[in-house]
Amino acid sequence: MSRIGKKPIDLPKGIDVKVEGQVVTVKGPKGVLQRTVDPRLSIKRDNTQLVIERSSDEREQRAVHGLTRALLANMVAGVMTGFTKVLEISVESVGYRAEMSGKNLMLYLGYSHPIDYPPPDGITFATDPKTRTISVSGIDKELVGEIAARVRRLRPPEPYKGKGIRYQGEVVKLKPGKAGKTGKGAK
Repeated sequence: MSRIGKKPIDLPKGIDVKVEGQVVTVKGPKGVLQRTVDPRLSIKRDNTQLVIERSSDEREQRAVHGLTRALLANMVAGVMTGFTKVLEISVESVGYRAEMSGKNLMLYLGYSHPIDYPPPDGITFATDPKTRTISVSGIDKELVGEIAARVRRLRPPEPYKGKGIRYQGEVVKLKPGKAGKTGKGAK
């Protein structure tokens, strides 16, 4: 049995969950999220818990059981507190910066032009010029991660000097460069 799938999801006060067939709607103080779940699973709501059950013990169904429970738990956490992904512009990136232009994110990343990145629905950007960070926030964990990955993809960290945008706490292993620069082996 899936250890994650059989664990019930606790519903804090202020969270309203509606289960209509295979469509689950979660309402909270931050917003509303909706998801269609696999038809092989049944979702039951007790007073303060949400329980996901499956009809058989097939391998694929066990995997979907745990996945669905994790997705629904993320929906509950998202409408309650929200999610944030922090990106940082590396210190080695001289001249690279990010700033807000209204709701849009303006990125200066060494190209001949600035990049104007408008936020999709449900996403907000925030920048801090002192720490050189970009915060991507929203209630949908999948969307927050996807938008953060797209922003990072505009100028990923390069392996020789480490210039670029990286996730906060991400370690970029630098390559040594050309061996001929040291002068060893030259006659």
